[in-house]
Amino acid sequence: MKTDIQIAQEAVMKPIKEVAASIGIKEDDLELYGKYKAKLSDDLWQEIKYRPNGKLVLVTAINPTPAGEGKTTTSVGLGQAMAKLNKKAIIALREPSLGPCFGVKGGAAGGGYAQVVPMEDLNLHFTGDFHAITSANNLLAAMLDNHIQQGNTLQIDPRQIVWKRCLDMNDRVLRNVVVGLGNKMDGMVREDHFVITVASEIMAILCLASDINDLKARLGKIVVAYNFAGEPVTAEQLQATGAMTALLKDAIKPNLIQTLEHTPALVHGGPFANIAHGCNSVIATKMALKLADIAITEAGFGADLGAEKFMDIKCRMSGLKPDAVVLVATVRALKYNGGVAKKDLNEENLEALAKGIVNLEKHIENVQKFGVPVVVTLNSFVTDTEAEYEFIRNFCEERGCEFALSEVWAKGGEGGIALAEKVIHTLETKESNFKPIYEDEVSLKDKIETIAREIYGADGVEFAPAADKQLAKITDMGYGNFPVCMAKNQYSLSDDAALLGRPTNFKIHIREVYVNAGAGFVVALTGAIMTMPGLPKVPAANGIDVNEDGVITGLF
Repeated sequence: MKTDIQIAQEAVMKPIKEVAASIGIKEDDLELYGKYKAKLSDDLWQEIKYRPNGKLVLVTAINPTPAGEGKTTTSVGLGQAMAKLNKKAIIALREPSLGPCFGVKGGAAGGGYAQVVPMEDLNLHFTGDFHAITSANNLLAAMLDNHIQQGNTLQIDPRQIVWKRCLDMNDRVLRNVVVGLGNKMDGMVREDHFVITVASEIMAILCLASDINDLKARLGKIVVAYNFAGEPVTAEQLQATGAMTALLKDAIKPNLIQTLEHTPALVHGGPFANIAHGCNSVIATKMALKLADIAITEAGFGADLGAEKFMDIKCRMSGLKPDAVVLVATVRALKYNGGVAKKDLNEENLEALAKGIVNLEKHIENVQKFGVPVVVTLNSFVTDTEAEYEFIRNFCEERGCEFALSEVWAKGGEGGIALAEKVIHTLETKESNFKPIYEDEVSLKDKIETIAREIYGADGVEFAPAADKQLAKITDMGYGNFPVCMAKNQYSLSDDAALLGRPTNFKIHIREVYVNAGAGFVVALTGAIMTMPGLPKVPAANGIDVNEDGVITGLF
C-alpha cells in the first residue's frame, strides 16, 4: 500500500494559474510562489466582494482517538466529489504547524487519494505565513523588553508581563525560561515563557481580521503587560503596531493550491490562540464563498472544540453562517469510545459500538443546538462490517441526520460521491437557522458555564480563586462582552482526557483566564492544557529524511 507522501509525489499537478482560471481568477490576481502555489491579491477581493455568497459547509468530528477520524481527508475528498457532480466547490483549510508535523502528526494535508498538494511544501514552510507570525510576535516581545531596558517610561511592571515569545516547534523546555541573564546591558532579568506559534494571539488576529486595516487595529489592541498601577499596556503604546503589520502584509493574503484532482483549495491561517483546532481564516473563507457555489471548510478536533469556536467566535465576529455541518466518525473510533483496546478494533463488536456511539450522539446534539443541519459520515476501513454500518445509519436517521459512508481515502472524489449527494440534498432541503449558543451581553462566567453545560455536558464549573480574580479584572477593563475561547483537551468532552464516550457527573475546572484583546476574545484554560506542547518519546521527525535528489520521505 502506498504511503500518503508517495501518492502525493506521484501526482501530476496543474500549474496553479490553470487551477485559478477554473474558478475565474485571472493571472494578474495571483502572487506566484513557484508553479504550484500562489497568494490571492487584495485587488481580487475588491472585484468579488459584492457577489452573492455560495453555501458554507463545515466539516468537524467526534472527539479524536488513536484510531483516527479524518476531518481533513473528508474535507478534501468532499470537495473532489462535488467537482465530479459538476458543482463549483472550493475547499478552505488551515495551514499545518511544524510542531505537530515533526511531533505527533507527521503532516496535515489529508490522506490517501484525498490530499492537497504540494504536500511537502504545505507541511514544511509553505509560503512563510507562520514564520511571519513568529517574527511579528517576537518583535513585540523584543520591543517590550527593550522599552523596560531603555528607561521604562510606561512604568511596565516586569512581574506582570503577559506577552510570551513563540516558536513554531513543539519544545517543552521553552515553556518556562529566564531571560536577561548576563550583564546590565543584556536587559532586565525576568521569567518568560514560550507558546507554539499557532497559539500566539497574532495567529488569532490574522485569522479573524477582515482586511489589513482591521489587522493593524487589532494588533494595536494587544495587551502585553500591566503597569505598576495595574493598568493594561498595549502594543500601540509600545509603538510596535506598524512594524508588526509590515511583517504580516503578505501573510494576510490567502494561499491557493489544489487537491490531487485539481479542486481549488484556499489554505490559510490556522488554529488560534490556545490549542489547535484547525480553523481557516475569515478572509479565505469569505473569498471561497464568493468564488464558489459551495465552500467546504474545517474546524479541528471534536465539535466540542473546533465547531463550537467556529460558531461562537468566528461566525459571531465575521457574520458567516454555516448552511450544513458534516460530522466525521469512524467505526473504530466509536468502538474505542466504547472501551475496546486499540489492538482489538479490527473485530466486529456491536456491543462496544452501542456503548461508544454516545460520543457521536452528543456531537450531533451539540451541532443541532446551533440550529444547523447535520450530515454524519463514516470514514470506511476494510475491517468495518455491514452490521456496524447499519447500526450507525439507523442511529443517525433516528436523530434526523443524513448519513453516508466515505471512501475518499482509497478512492478520492469517486469515494465521496455518496457523501456529496447527501450534503447537496441537505443544502437544498433543510434550512439552517444558525445562532451562537450565548449572547454577547451575558457575563463571562455565564458564557463559560453555558459552554460547559450545553456543549460538554458538565454539571457546572469550578473556578480557581486566581481565575475568579482574572475574570473580575477582565470585566472591569471593559472586555466582559467578548466571546470565550475554551482551551480544553481534545480527547474527551470533559477536561479529563481519560473520560471517553459521553461523560456525566463531572465539573469543568478553570485554572486561568486571560484576555486576547486584539483577537477579541477571552481565553479560559481548563485542566492541565498547555500552549507549548512537547515532543513524544518517538517524534515523527525521527522518520523524516531527504535524499540527494531532494525527495522527502517520512511525512504522512
